[in-house]
Amino acid sequence: MKSLKAQGHRLAKAEQQLYILRDHEAVGIPEFAEKINELGLFPLKSTGIEVFQVNVGKMCNQTCAHCHVDAGPDRKEIMTRDTMALCLQAVEDPSITTVDLTGGAPEMNPDFRWFVTELSKKGKKIIVRCNLTIIVANPKYNDLPEFFKAHNVEVISSLPYFSAKRTDAQRGDGVFEKSVEALKMLNAVGYGIEGSGLTLNLVYNPSGAFLPGDQMGLEAQFKSKLLDGYGINFNSLFAITNLPISRFLEYLIMTDKYEPYMEELANAFNPHAAENVMCRNTVSVGWDGYLYDCDFNQMLELKVNGCALKHLKDFDLQKLNERSIVVNQHCYGCTAGAGSSCGGEIT
Repeated sequence: MKSLKAQGHRLAKAEQQLYILRDHEAVGIPEFAEKINELGLFPLKSTGIEVFQVNVGKMCNQTCAHCHVDAGPDRKEIMTRDTMALCLQAVEDPSITTVDLTGGAPEMNPDFRWFVTELSKKGKKIIVRCNLTIIVANPKYNDLPEFFKAHNVEVISSLPYFSAKRTDAQRGDGVFEKSVEALKMLNAVGYGIEGSGLTLNLVYNPSGAFLPGDQMGLEAQFKSKLLDGYGINFNSLFAITNLPISRFLEYLIMTDKYEPYMEELANAFNPHAAENVMCRNTVSVGWDGYLYDCDFNQMLELKVNGCALKHLKDFDLQKLNERSIVVNQHCYGCTAGAGSSCGGEIT
């Protein structure tokens, strides 16, 4: 009963967030659909699914202030092996080249390693979005760098800044120190080292209600500071805009920054970014097997268009490739400035 009540609370929270986002007249921002209609992009259409992004559970060893998933140690939503088996069937088509595993901390799913092993047999590019601290959180996770290497997993990890003060303010006390330890462990097996073929990318999120700076400039800073200060190497840095969802939306409202931030996103609308948003070549799968256009829509319970296609058990790649994408006011976050995606800048 407690679990059902919790799920009801989460759904109600998603509805409340949508109500706030749709109240665009209060902040004088045109509907996102109208904005892209001026460019001839509405309805926004899929260009064909290449990336299959899977949230394998919302349980996490951290409770980050900016987390749009609202993940944490108290979350009980975990993808089952049966649902993972449906994912394996769905990615059989060779046009789906990449499987992107997210959480929470995806490694906390008890079937995580089985899932990665089965995916690697299919020859797919596998991305794991690792929060770094999970590697050192418990001895049972200490061998994750070797496991990732064995399956040629691309590791993408969030590191808000190259200093402890700013990182810990966003992600919790001691996170920076543990992240540095984990990065050194990844480097030790070859991740981020030139010529190793093992990719280690970092993610930067702004610490407040502002757009990220230039991605190339930030990457150069991070590489210099992490190498000089800690002997750490990595491949690329992705600068990602914070979207007004979940904890970050709560922060914006509590600090009276919601309206200014939404205005900033809308005023920085970039038509080129709108043409190339990640949802056009991606489908997002929730822990329970429901389908969404992106990870952000997933957190707002905005399932894909087409009543017969909302769950993995009804997966139809052709129909999903032809679908119209569900948009709302939060989409301004992906089209502001240089654009934003799970792979960083768009333009």
